[in-house]
Amino acid sequence: MTDDAILAAAERVLSVEAAALSALARDLPADFTGAVRAIRACTGRVIVAGVGKSGHVGRKIAATLASTGTQASFVHPTEASHGDLGMIGSGDICLLISNSGETAELRDLLAYAKRFAIPLVGLSSRADSTLMRAAGFRLLLPPMAEACPMGLAPTTSTTAALALGDALAVALMELRGFGAEHFAAFHPGGKLGAQLARVEEFMHGGDAIPLVPVGADMGETLLEMTSKGFGITAVTDAAGRLAGVVTDGDLRRNMTDLMTRRAGEIATPDPVTAAPGMMAAQALGLLNARKISVLIVCDDDRRPVGVLHIHDLLRAGVA
Repeated sequence: MTDDAILAAAERVLSVEAAALSALARDLPADFTGAVRAIRACTGRVIVAGVGKSGHVGRKIAATLASTGTQASFVHPTEASHGDLGMIGSGDICLLISNSGETAELRDLLAYAKRFAIPLVGLSSRADSTLMRAAGFRLLLPPMAEACPMGLAPTTSTTAALALGDALAVALMELRGFGAEHFAAFHPGGKLGAQLARVEEFMHGGDAIPLVPVGADMGETLLEMTSKGFGITAVTDAAGRLAGVVTDGDLRRNMTDLMTRRAGEIATPDPVTAAPGMMAAQALGLLNARKISVLIVCDDDRRPVGVLHIHDLLRAGVA
């Protein structure tokens, strides 16, 4: 098999699956909005179940729902038949996935849902299947060819099911107003967690903040800048509010008569600042856009409460 043939096979698969997703977007299941609203109204969890490739898809859908604010768990149908049905409560809603809609392992789940009046969402490609006849909300996939050349291996159908699960999760996010601050609570680890963290988690506060009053002489100002090591000091007025900042650049620009000046005389007025609750990634973008390395962090009354250095953000993986 030549390299061109390998690339052609890959292109064919992606084209077939892309066309299927486009068709799905143009013809979403009639029950999609009903399923979204039913899940939103549910007081318990979304119980997702499937077998084989549908099970793998179901696990990912459950994980995506859970990470975007919708309580969800994956229950394996076989384990459910051996005691895990007890994990499903009356306030839950079931999302069962089966391309054929005739997966034998789902039968006990179907019977359990019917017995205890648990709302059921079915995701399948066959409208007349056992699963879809039992479901109160039917997420029917449109006819689509599998990308497998023999038309046997679940490829296009699993991609479509996965994408429809993503559509459910995102629609639910937007319906409940799930924002970045909520997302951060569910993703505290790794690079994503760092990007979603707040400035207050990285800033230096207390005695580490370089501060001088507007009337400070240059000896005091230089000592404060040198001892704190940020190459900057905040300059505050009589009420403790930020009046400006003195940077290394300000010192160089005033070298001729520097030691005769006061901090307030050479300070850069109205400097760019950050708020403690600002997203860390936003603060990094601000530092890069202004081509600076340090931000003074101020509260709502413009009183300095911290100092943030770009290196603190980069070390933490905010990029």
